[in-house]
Amino acid sequence: MGRVVNVAPPTRTVVQAEALGWLAEHAAPTGASVVTSLPDASEVPELAFDAWRAWFVGAARAVFEWVAPVGVAVFYQSDITHDGVWVDKGYLVSRAAEDAGATLLWHKIVCRKPPGTTAHGRSTYSHMLAFSKTPRAFRASADVLPDAGAMPWSKAMGAAACVEACTFLRDEVGAKLVVDPFCGSGTALAVANALGLDSLGVDRSARRCRLARKLRLTL
Repeated sequence: MGRVVNVAPPTRTVVQAEALGWLAEHAAPTGASVVTSLPDASEVPELAFDAWRAWFVGAARAVFEWVAPVGVAVFYQSDITHDGVWVDKGYLVSRAAEDAGATLLWHKIVCRKPPGTTAHGRSTYSHMLAFSKTPRAFRASADVLPDAGAMPWSKAMGAAACVEACTFLRDEVGAKLVVDPFCGSGTALAVANALGLDSLGVDRSARRCRLARKLRLTL
């Protein structure tokens, strides 16, 4: 008769804290990679727009510097307009990556609305970009995702996009832990758990931390 092995379910830890301070105080655990979405200017109202833009680049650079060289950082970002000017967040993240010595592994476009949809103020697509300080070979996958998937709130990461990111980290990177230092309501954390990965999230909002601890997704 075969031996029965009990496999512990994946864990989820959510910490209420300021993300950049938390990153500075905690080293990346072994096997950790990142899936995150940095906040919009509207989510950091204490900063004027130019200050937010500088903060955004600095925050992305801090994430790159935190992840171990064998890890990967995946960013999911939707472009916005400000005073009639288009703000390309994919460019801002790439600029931070170059400063931190990280290279782009892939860049996908995720449709948030059906193609042909007109919107104002916010793009109908999101960038999803994966970076690492260690170049690696991996299996090719689709460059355009036709649907971001379910979103717990209007600015959340889409669940289908998170599945794409977390599956890549699990199967191609060998990640054991998905970290989201700006976890919001916890979509990336819930998807990681559903795929068998441990997850760790940080958010400064107590309400969002409560939501992130409770969110469950069936894939």
